[in-house]
Amino acid sequence: MFDLYGSQIASRLLLGTARYPSPAILTEAITRSKAEIVTVSLRREMAGGRNGGAFFEMIRALGVHVLPNTAGCHGVSEAVLTAKMAREVFRTDWIKLEVIGNHDTLQPDVFSLVEAARILTAEGFQVFPYTTDDLVVAERLIDAGCQVLMPWCAPIGSAAGPQNLAALRSMRAHFPDVPLIVDAGIGRPSHAAIVMELGFDAVLLNTAIAGAGDPAAMAQAFAKAIDAGRQAFGAGMLEPRDMAVPSTPVIGKAVFA
Repeated sequence: MFDLYGSQIASRLLLGTARYPSPAILTEAITRSKAEIVTVSLRREMAGGRNGGAFFEMIRALGVHVLPNTAGCHGVSEAVLTAKMAREVFRTDWIKLEVIGNHDTLQPDVFSLVEAARILTAEGFQVFPYTTDDLVVAERLIDAGCQVLMPWCAPIGSAAGPQNLAALRSMRAHFPDVPLIVDAGIGRPSHAAIVMELGFDAVLLNTAIAGAGDPAAMAQAFAKAIDAGRQAFGAGMLEPRDMAVPSTPVIGKAVFA
């Protein structure tokens, strides 16, 4: 279990809900992954009209926590307005805050992100900021009132896996008591296991599961990899060595004259 703004969460896999072939497949993926938190875009809800309302009711019926996001926002005022609308629609103070600064990499605009986080926190939101792996930005977000950080490990949807393990290790070491959720860039279950072995608390996934040939099976595979990575971290892994070390002791070895 880990704590997110006072809620105790057992599953360390968070799921996005976009790009699935059908609502039925999305439902099966959530069920088989045992995810307890799913992200939902306000833009999808509003654009879907009646279908959008049915989609939200389907998500609510699964009994999961809904984490609305400000996906597609490119400025402070747009992100803040979207967050306020999302609170009304989804009836939650949780918000995954995204303020995109680059159209190609979808990298966060960290300056606007911090400003928007400060505004929303002051208005009672519990902010989950999508950010980079920069330690200074992380500190500013915490100063702004964020109690959770969601760093990327590679650009959104790239499936490239962790690109800067040293930076991720540093973030975990500098913020030992802050829940850290890797968000964006993971493409394979092995990628998820790697970041969990570093001590991260959870992983948020969308494209890697929704775009798989069998999304439900892939969701289950990711859940197992995340659990394995977390268990390995807790067990205390053997660190790499510069030389070979025999696994069989030489003491007691038979000696022939």
